[in-house]
Amino acid sequence: MAVDQAADTIFALSSAPGRAAVAVVRLAGPRAGAALAALAGGRLPEPRRASLRRVSDPASGELLDAALLLWLPGPGTETGEDMAELQLHGAPSVVEAVLQALARQPGLRPAEPGEFTRRAFDNGRLDLTAVEGLADLIAAETALQRRQALAVSGGALARRLEDWRARLARALARIEAAIDFPDEELPLGLVAESQATLEPVAGEIADALSAAPRGERLRQGLRVVLLGPPNAGKSTLLNALAGREAAIVAPTPGTTRDVLELHLDLGGLPVTLVDTAGLRAGATDPVEQEGIRRSHGQAAQADLILNLVDLSCVDQVEPQDIIRDGTVCLRIGTKVDLPRGNDLPVDHSVSAKSGAGLAALEALLAERLRSLVWSGAGPAPLVTRARQRAALTETLAALRRAQAGAAAELIAEDLRLALRGLGRVAGRVDVEELLDLIFRDFCIGK
Repeated sequence: MAVDQAADTIFALSSAPGRAAVAVVRLAGPRAGAALAALAGGRLPEPRRASLRRVSDPASGELLDAALLLWLPGPGTETGEDMAELQLHGAPSVVEAVLQALARQPGLRPAEPGEFTRRAFDNGRLDLTAVEGLADLIAAETALQRRQALAVSGGALARRLEDWRARLARALARIEAAIDFPDEELPLGLVAESQATLEPVAGEIADALSAAPRGERLRQGLRVVLLGPPNAGKSTLLNALAGREAAIVAPTPGTTRDVLELHLDLGGLPVTLVDTAGLRAGATDPVEQEGIRRSHGQAAQADLILNLVDLSCVDQVEPQDIIRDGTVCLRIGTKVDLPRGNDLPVDHSVSAKSGAGLAALEALLAERLRSLVWSGAGPAPLVTRARQRAALTETLAALRRAQAGAAAELIAEDLRLALRGLGRVAGRVDVEELLDLIFRDFCIGK
């Protein structure tokens, strides 16, 4: 984001584009007040109080709208700068006219994607974990994703990082005092005592890292893959779970030749349901062979597999074993409404056609998937991104070295490395290129 943030005043539509009852335009920067006053007839509203004003084009005097205006002088604002907000009628013509009028004001320019949030970060209003939590909140599609994102954007991880940083800094200060002032009458065993204080911090970081895969899964969503032989009812079950005809269903085996993905909110969990080609040995059709190959690939990426068994089929056989170790797998018997043709054991039975057992299957799926992420009870997983996990892993490794070290100088250096790792999580050291990538993912107006 190669822009002079200190000199420019930025503006953007912060609500969704298109026709709406209300549209929100925000400004931030040193000329926000002057620009707002120019559109409002030369007089600013009282700070932090909504004021109904006529909004006109300063160049032509043309009336553009009657709107609620907010004047928010810094530094106690979202970005730490002077800010202003116009709550307009949401007609596209009104919004466009106001944006054009702002663009003609001296010192103003349209905001880059994520620039409001970037300024909040640069001005110390948010740390990088809160920024990432805000991005996750904007993208949240389910209740549990929303709760997790709110916890992170509200500073839950930032507070833990600051607590760990303060405790490690105290330990480092004591060890450096022993190094720098060996002739002073300092307490005996100061280095060893300081080392002993590292274990609680290391344990808490280890606990946060152990929960990290659950946090990342919840943020990214879970993949549930339907596997089974041809005509086992995979597509029919997918349609039943989706509540609509998402996949083509036919009595001819091998109807599904490709991968079909469907996104669902299952009990607050973000789930991608994946229908796959039927698995069988001896397939000779090149298209069917490619479909089977893709089924194998989907099985390798699954968080949970539904292994479907046609209970009405006398010759029903299990598909070849392609399920990787550690993947949760449920064997689901299908077509329970038809006469039973085999005695294969299953975890649950359904009839996607009649709906028998379908509600219980959804409850079972939600229960198993929640065990992989977070039930919504208790604190949300704090570490939700691979970047955070990698930095905390380095921090923990440095702490473990410091705990095992014998030389005070080496212990101090490992503690400095641990503190630097915490700083990377919060976005305070060596992250300029990373910051550009993160903020570029935001929408305009945030």
